[in-house]
Amino acid sequence: MALVELYRVTGESRYLQLARFIVEQRGQEPGLFGNSKYHQDHLKFRDQRDFVGHAVRHLYLACGATDVAAEHLEALYDDALNALWISLTQRRMYVTGGAGSRWEGEAFGEDYELPNERAYTETCAAIASVMWNWRLLLKTGDAKYADLLETTLYNAVLPGLSLEGQHYFYQNPLADRGEHRRQAWFGCACCPPNVARLLASLPGYFCTVAEDSVGIHLFAESSADLTMPNGEHFVFDVHTDYPWDGRIQVDVAFAPDRPIRLCLRTPWWAASVEFTVNGMSDTEAVVEKDYLVICRVWQAGDVVTLDLGMTVQRIETHPHVLGNRGRVALRRGPLIYCIEQADHDTADVWDIALPDTAELAVEFQPQLLDGVIVLKAQGIASDPTEWDGALYAPYMGHSSTETHSVDVTAIPYYAWANREAGPMQVWIPTVATTR
Repeated sequence: MALVELYRVTGESRYLQLARFIVEQRGQEPGLFGNSKYHQDHLKFRDQRDFVGHAVRHLYLACGATDVAAEHLEALYDDALNALWISLTQRRMYVTGGAGSRWEGEAFGEDYELPNERAYTETCAAIASVMWNWRLLLKTGDAKYADLLETTLYNAVLPGLSLEGQHYFYQNPLADRGEHRRQAWFGCACCPPNVARLLASLPGYFCTVAEDSVGIHLFAESSADLTMPNGEHFVFDVHTDYPWDGRIQVDVAFAPDRPIRLCLRTPWWAASVEFTVNGMSDTEAVVEKDYLVICRVWQAGDVVTLDLGMTVQRIETHPHVLGNRGRVALRRGPLIYCIEQADHDTADVWDIALPDTAELAVEFQPQLLDGVIVLKAQGIASDPTEWDGALYAPYMGHSSTETHSVDVTAIPYYAWANREAGPMQVWIPTVATTR
């Protein structure tokens, strides 16, 4: 990655040649690292099809290879990059965007090996995924990479930092009994400075420019003064309460005196997408690679309003992920939710189930966890005390465990473990009910 940046800054081809040489040393005979999968030395990069071995290193290798590929006219590494993205997103990634399921070796597991309580999902691996998807977005212009970048940023990177900004997670499990807590530092302290680096560079991930277009990829209250390749400026402000609200307003302050394509990402989770330009619909707008593209000669004072429908979604997982069978995760907008013991004093959250007909209400609580939207529902909690002294019992055709009603509160997963210690889970058992 550094060599490609040197090439971009200096124009000296030797830096790009060396970067490509380094990528292509993988999988040679004899191997750099004994041709081991753990070191991604088992195949030439162009022949790799699955993420394996140390999660952070393989994702960084993909970043470097994507940078090298972006600077070549031929379709260099495209088959490998596409296959690796499918491997990650369809078989080896957590619903949070977290990567790397094994504590042993901080490594990827096999397909669908995604345990929750023992999830490693290192914060650094999530950051590497953000960096890789950013590069794929720049290379292709496809919003699916920005979607995954955003999911990972909110749900796999942010949990690595406490709300007060002084404590860190190395691992980010999706279920816990209350023993996993953030620390002020680590003996191998890669995650704290990596979080600092990403957050410091975050403004650079929001927008991009090209000869005749401006892309807005992430949404937050912000101002941007963008320099076009020919030196012209495009200046605008964004007003929004995202990620709590799906309404995004873009106020143009200055624009070149020529047609510019303004491209706004329409996330995959949006239940609906509505927009206006100066309060009116624009029938000439088009959607390209899940970006809303509005082309016109912009004037200072023009206002674009984008409304993304934020419904609460129940998410299920592939049946081969055995630990999640009969369970759902909750998502609203870009945020994944969890249930934490601090909000439930009448039941252990590991005993709570969510009926599939339960209504999920949305409620903003400004005093909770620095201000969050929570999800409220009526759930069912089992009483395992009748199992005292027993681990197994004959199955009688249905569960004999007594249950009682419980008020369920789900919080954004990024905010867990900022209060008193206690059980937590992302994947909640669901209960079928008669209608």
